[in-house]
Amino acid sequence: MRDVFEKIGRRKPLVAGLVFVVVAAIAVVGLVMPKMSAVKQQQKLLDQAQQQQSQLSAQVKTLQQDKHDAPKVHRQLKGLDEEVPPTARLPVIIRQVKTIASRSAVDFVQIQPGSPSTATAGDYSTIPTQIGATGSYFAVTEFLYRLETLPRAVKVTGLTLGPGPDGLPQLQLQLTTELYTTDTSAGPGSVPGYTAGTSSSTSASGSTGTTSSSTSSSTTGGH
Repeated sequence: MRDVFEKIGRRKPLVAGLVFVVVAAIAVVGLVMPKMSAVKQQQKLLDQAQQQQSQLSAQVKTLQQDKHDAPKVHRQLKGLDEEVPPTARLPVIIRQVKTIASRSAVDFVQIQPGSPSTATAGDYSTIPTQIGATGSYFAVTEFLYRLETLPRAVKVTGLTLGPGPDGLPQLQLQLTTELYTTDTSAGPGSVPGYTAGTSSSTSASGSTGTTSSSTSSSTTGGH
């Protein structure tokens, strides 16, 4: 019997050790693990907050740059609106061509806008326009330069040059050009529709001249 008690006595430290390990494991699982999980969750939230802060900082920089570029973009949009206006504005372009003809000292200028048609690709309409001018070599050259530098975009698709009605050195220039507008309702079938427009011819001598107008082409009504 004594031997049995001695064996049990020797096992008491081992049992106590096992109990301590079990208690420690329970403490770790019950106390430490939840804390570790909470720390990981907080770290995840911190990482997300830092990422959001980085994104917000980038957006702020973009907005600041947009604000800095706004005047430049506004000028570009204004220039584009002049080059390709929202309506045909044919009376405006006719006056502009007459003005540059007078300043170029050509003897005669004629502009005949055609009927606007919607482009097959893109949200704009094309206005075929015939422009003719008669004058000296220097006057015709000056007229071409001023036409190229008009605020309104004028694309030259064809050009013929020959002797004028009075013979050389007078020259006669004939241009086939295109004007553009973002008004896609221009032309036949548009609402409220198009009406007969005007072609204009101007004879000039020096910087002054006599102007006459006649109806001979169709243009967008009200533009």
